[in-house]
Amino acid sequence: MAFYLAQSLIEPSAGLFFWKALAFVIFLLLLYKFGWGPITEALEERESRIEDSMTRAEQALEEARAMQAENEKKRREAERESQRIIREAREAAEELREEELDKTRDKITRMREQAQAEIQREKQGALDDLRDEVADLAIEAARKVVQADLDADRHRELVDDFIEELPTN
Repeated sequence: MAFYLAQSLIEPSAGLFFWKALAFVIFLLLLYKFGWGPITEALEERESRIEDSMTRAEQALEEARAMQAENEKKRREAERESQRIIREAREAAEELREEELDKTRDKITRMREQAQAEIQREKQGALDDLRDEVADLAIEAARKVVQADLDADRHRELVDDFIEELPTN
């Protein structure tokens, strides 16, 4: 009997074919009603998540590019600013150097003028000393000449005249 049952399953029979087809259609209907909807929804949800992830990734990429461009712009601005600061520092140093040179030149000029004034004073002092010495020598020579030529009365008369001519203060 087992052989007969196994034999009947292998041989096509219209009744068996009908029941198999009916079971298959019912299975497809059940699968469509209870399985296809959730599977489709899960697939659509997964597709939506993937799309969202790709959109977020693209946005993140755009943001990263924008940040990179902004960072590059800031770097260029900082570079320009540093160049400006360096240029201003060089200009300030050059101005300071020029000011110091001018001060040094002025100081040298003042020192030269002071030295010339000192030389002039020393020269004038030496000339005054020389005049005094020459005057003393002339007086001494005149005294010797006058002493030899003048007598005591004439000498007294000259001294008295000189004393009268002196201003009284």
